Amino acid sequence: MTTPVIALDNLRVTLGKREILRGLNLELRGRTVGLLGPNGAGKSTLINTLLGFWKPVSGTAKVFGLDVKTHARQIRADIGYMAENDCFISDMPAISFVRMAAELSGLPSDAALERAHEALFYVGLGEARYRPLGAYSLGMKQMAKLAQAIVHGPKLVILDEPTNGLDPQARLRMIKIIQEIRALGTMHLVICSHLLRDIEETCEEAVILKAGQVVHHSNLEEERSSNRRFVEIETEGDDGTFADAIERLGCACSVNALGKIKTVLPEGIEIRDIYRLAADRDVQLRRLNYRRDSLEDIFLKAMEK
Repeated sequence: MTTPVIALDNLRVTLGKREILRGLNLELRGRTVGLLGPNGAGKSTLINTLLGFWKPVSGTAKVFGLDVKTHARQIRADIGYMAENDCFISDMPAISFVRMAAELSGLPSDAALERAHEALFYVGLGEARYRPLGAYSLGMKQMAKLAQAIVHGPKLVILDEPTNGLDPQARLRMIKIIQEIRALGTMHLVICSHLLRDIEETCEEAVILKAGQVVHHSNLEEERSSNRRFVEIETEGDDGTFADAIERLGCACSVNALGKIKTVLPEGIEIRDIYRLAADRDVQLRRLNYRRDSLEDIFLKAMEK
């Protein structure tokens, strides 16, 4: 079996007297992984731990088999990091900024300059590469941050809120580039975002953190290709027992706060069986929709745990 991209074994990280990461156990092997969770879940702490900035108090975190405690410098050379917040020198030209990032990652000066030109053209900033970063629009700054993250050809790229604040056109451009990087197959991606749509459009795996713990980890490709049949039902005249009756047919079933019934039809159960059950119980079906379990559904369920 291949070495995991990221492997966490009972990872615990404390800041001050507060435990932020509480015994994480996780192996990530996908080409693109989405990292989700509410504010304060521990996403940024995990990223900073993988980068070697914060030390675990117990347990281990490994990147491509290298322990962050003992190989932090080598790990940082293999990682490209696009931070959520801007960290520019406003009067520095983009070409100088990206070249500096390449040199800090270990490239010789001449090679760093060549790769900086290539990276900026790749993200669409070729014509603006000599302009100072302070004169860039928000979308251009995000692209400059992406360029400096990929300029040295890292094995792993961590993108923290890559579409944050972008208008629809700029967001589509960012998503397209991320999808292109994924298709090339030369880099692994970890994408931290509060936009579930971004993760659904770019990632193979999803990890959800809550209060410093992993509450969900799934392969999105398998979720998408599964043959599970989800049906959402709105009723009239239900005395509150229709969902129980559906469950007795052998269906997994839940009722949301608005009274909508969501059920998963197993093999052997068809829509006509739901209609027949409703007729027998004198329940009117006002609406019945097929749908798949979206990442939003998965996220909300994880938050309820």
